[in-house]
Amino acid sequence: MSKNEIKKFMKEIVFNSGLYTDIRQIIEQSRAAAYRAVNFAMVQTYWQIGKRIVEEEQQGNERAAYGESLLKNLSEKLSEEFGKGFDERNLRYMRLFFLTFPIWNALRSELSWTHYRQLLKVEKVEARKFYMVECANSHWSTRQLERQINSLLFERLALSKDKDGVLKLANEGQTIEHAADLIKDPFVLEFTGIKPNSHFYESNLEQALIDKLQEFMLELGKGFSFVARQHRITHDNDHYYIDLVFYNYLLKCFVLIDLKTNKLTFQDIGQMDSYVRLWEEKMKVEGDNPTIGIILCTEKNETTAKYSLLNGSEQIFATRYKLYLPTEKQLQDEIERQKQWFEKIKE
Repeated sequence: MSKNEIKKFMKEIVFNSGLYTDIRQIIEQSRAAAYRAVNFAMVQTYWQIGKRIVEEEQQGNERAAYGESLLKNLSEKLSEEFGKGFDERNLRYMRLFFLTFPIWNALRSELSWTHYRQLLKVEKVEARKFYMVECANSHWSTRQLERQINSLLFERLALSKDKDGVLKLANEGQTIEHAADLIKDPFVLEFTGIKPNSHFYESNLEQALIDKLQEFMLELGKGFSFVARQHRITHDNDHYYIDLVFYNYLLKCFVLIDLKTNKLTFQDIGQMDSYVRLWEEKMKVEGDNPTIGIILCTEKNETTAKYSLLNGSEQIFATRYKLYLPTEKQLQDEIERQKQWFEKIKE
């Protein structure tokens, strides 16, 4: 055996033994830990700078004028010695960072300075606490965090909750314990790229969701894994096709999604009821909890929901979707309408 053959053979032994894979994983984990440590050290530094600025300003005789000159002079001196990152704007962010998060131990070490810059834009205390907890627990990137804030995720999840439920949401993030915990109204699907008010088919929406599956699963929430699209299920020689099938490992159940490009009808609800019943009979395995059916539609009304299976079933839901990211006011108006809608169907 030649030297080259021996070297090749030894490389194969090392690779196939798992040694290379193990060491590679150790290096990646170490680098990731170092990266997080450096990021949080920066967060700690900026918090302490903000704290010191606030303390200094509070000692000034003319706080407003003194504060302006303080930040200007401080910025010039720090930038001269330490370079970028200490301009007046950033110093204002550091000051606001301390004022918004005055308790150091309440911060999450998983989040970077850029994450906290996004959180500073959230005025409502409960919402800000929710985004901080959920971002850390779900490992959101800064871009994902920005998207969830802009889509008013907290308000959409809090829609059907009482005061205690909203408080729990703020302190613990999204907890998935019941089927209803998966539902938002509306779902925001701006990432599909489909233009609002344009003519499209259910197959177009389905394909767009598959093409942007990662974004769709972020919108769906925790615990989802993709199973199939257009899943065929047969009964009495008739074939039925379920648009999208997921499994939620937190609820330990299948989730069937039916896409509609129109207003919710009684026929839509009956169809989903049939899907759920057939799935329970033919696909559910021992240990699975009851199957959940979700109808995504463009519009619904309280009459259809009140006098249908939606009002009596804990496993079938209808909710609307938007193909664009509404403004904060538009979403707040939607949420207010939904609150009134919930009150009507309870009557």
